[in-house]
Amino acid sequence: MEAIVLAGGLGTRLKSLGIDTPKPMLPVGFKPFLYFILSFLCQNSVNKIILSVGYRWEKIKDYFGDNYKNASIKYSIEDSPLGTGGAVKKALNFCENNDVWVINGDTFFEIDLMDMFHFHKKQNSFFTIAIKEMENFSRYGRVIVNNQNRIINFEEKKKFVNGYINGGVYLIDRNYFRGKSLPDQFSLEKDILEKVVDKEVLMAYLSNAYFIDIGVPQDYLKAQTDKTIFEKYE
Repeated sequence: MEAIVLAGGLGTRLKSLGIDTPKPMLPVGFKPFLYFILSFLCQNSVNKIILSVGYRWEKIKDYFGDNYKNASIKYSIEDSPLGTGGAVKKALNFCENNDVWVINGDTFFEIDLMDMFHFHKKQNSFFTIAIKEMENFSRYGRVIVNNQNRIINFEEKKKFVNGYINGGVYLIDRNYFRGKSLPDQFSLEKDILEKVVDKEVLMAYLSNAYFIDIGVPQDYLKAQTDKTIFEKYE
């Protein structure tokens, strides 16, 4: 299996911690956060990883090289920021399989990848998003799903009592962008998903597995205390 990991984040909201490094390279314990994502992928039968990189990308390549455990690594380098959509579109040029994982490099969602893969194939889906139920949240928009697990709407960020969030793990058809008129720079969420949700079938895979997003200081610091999760991927 192949996976694209979006690892070009600047970590702007983490500057208050005095950190100046690609966000996925922030340490959790003595290892970069990205180390645990790649270990998780390798333990789930992914044998080719495309790292979509930009800001200080050389630091990532110096650490991981061209191979990691049982997976080969390719680097899709952004000369200027492409947005999440542009980054995925460019990285897909390195892919050969029909179905490709896309993983956010600043989130860790410990889902059962094979179970999601079987769900994706059973539904004949071109685009499947892993979602997680959450309570009392405002950092994320809410994903609205019908009783057939089809996504019918994305709601803007605000204070929610409960609902589903986008967990930052996608399984997509390699040719999904083909035939779409798109610029080089665009947002996967704003310019694609939110605009096609009432026209295309986007499927939701629900998981209550461990989830953390290190994009803000309090959750990055929380990751340091969740040792039992990350120790499994040492």
